[in-house]
Amino acid sequence: MPNIKSAKKRVKVIEKKTAINTARKTALKTAIKKFEAAAVKGDKAAATVLFNDAVKKLDQAVAHNLVHKNKAARKKSQLAIKLAKLA
Repeated sequence: MPNIKSAKKRVKVIEKKTAINTARKTALKTAIKKFEAAAVKGDKAAATVLFNDAVKKLDQAVAHNLVHKNKAARKKSQLAIKLAKLA
């Protein structure tokens, strides 16, 4: 346990930021899973809406430094390929 006041504050801040980052990552994974479930069903209309949501979440994750930009670009490309195969 930290003894210095500033170190105690850092512990609190890190716990709060960790909780926020965890929630954001969970939301990202959920959005991707929802899209993939719609893609498996073959529902193009729903998949298109969910694809846009997943891409938005990926871009937000990059903006908050949760995911590397190249990983997000790769994931968006993979999702776009799955969407294109529905046509």
